[in-house]
Amino acid sequence: MSDEDTASISAEGLQKQFGGTPVLRDLSLRIEPGAIFGLFGPSGSGKSTCIHLCCGHLRPDGGRLRVLGEEPARFSRAARRRIGYAAQQFTLSPDLTAADNVAFAAGLYGIPEWRSGPDVCAALELVDLGEARAIRARSLSGGMRRRLSLAAALVHRPDLLFADEPTANLDPILRGRIWQHFRQRAAAGATLLITTQYIDEAEYCDRIGLMYDGRLIAEGRPAELRRAAFGGDLIDVVVADRSPTYLRGLAGVAGVRQGEGAPDRALRLVADDAQRAIPQLMEALRSAGAEVQSVAPYQPTFDEVFIRLIERHQTVQREEG
Repeated sequence: MSDEDTASISAEGLQKQFGGTPVLRDLSLRIEPGAIFGLFGPSGSGKSTCIHLCCGHLRPDGGRLRVLGEEPARFSRAARRRIGYAAQQFTLSPDLTAADNVAFAAGLYGIPEWRSGPDVCAALELVDLGEARAIRARSLSGGMRRRLSLAAALVHRPDLLFADEPTANLDPILRGRIWQHFRQRAAAGATLLITTQYIDEAEYCDRIGLMYDGRLIAEGRPAELRRAAFGGDLIDVVVADRSPTYLRGLAGVAGVRQGEGAPDRALRLVADDAQRAIPQLMEALRSAGAEVQSVAPYQPTFDEVFIRLIERHQTVQREEG
């Protein structure tokens, strides 16, 4: 069996255009079973298009794509039943109740009506719609309809879940509950491809991809992308001397940045490994007789990481163009 056969999703050089305008450019991606992959990027960067291609809603204009070992445009019935899809837009019946909509989805995924009841209740409770089970979908708010779509996508416990901004406009408690469920599904072997407007949710993903202008410009584990954005680990050092030259060239310190988001009176150091560099820093500062006020690792937010990566990509594009 080839490596591609073992991947839940394997894309190579994927291309897609609408009206002659490229919306997905040379996308290569591999997602292993049991992983949560978070796809991030500005609006219009190609995230939803990627999901539609993986679900078989659209055909690629170029490249190769395998999902669960099959071409999405030619999914077998068995493969489709292993997949769950929660769209941004409401696609269920407005005339059915919340419970009937989820039960209908369960039937489409092969769960017999006689045993779907507990699964329907569990899915509605997960998204906090248990008390709305008898309300017709047309009477639900926009946010409740989004949650209903997620319940319908989760009711059959899919092996592969595509969720396009499933936590948009949810309160923090419900967001946390849904991400806990996602983690449980991944621990059970399911694969999840999630897009989200909440940058902090990158922390919940096993791997993350950053898309910009139809391109995947960065991909890896959260810690890997932090290091890639800044060239290593960051350490904030506050000393009485604003320009301690003895820090430059110190073993394990790749750079010293004054300002660039560092707190007032702090120097931001880039180190190969913060845990090993901090004791060396403390020794160097003591040897130099510096008045040390604080030395601490700094973990950049993913807003900072993504902005840095996008700015770097834009710089490269300008230089190449």
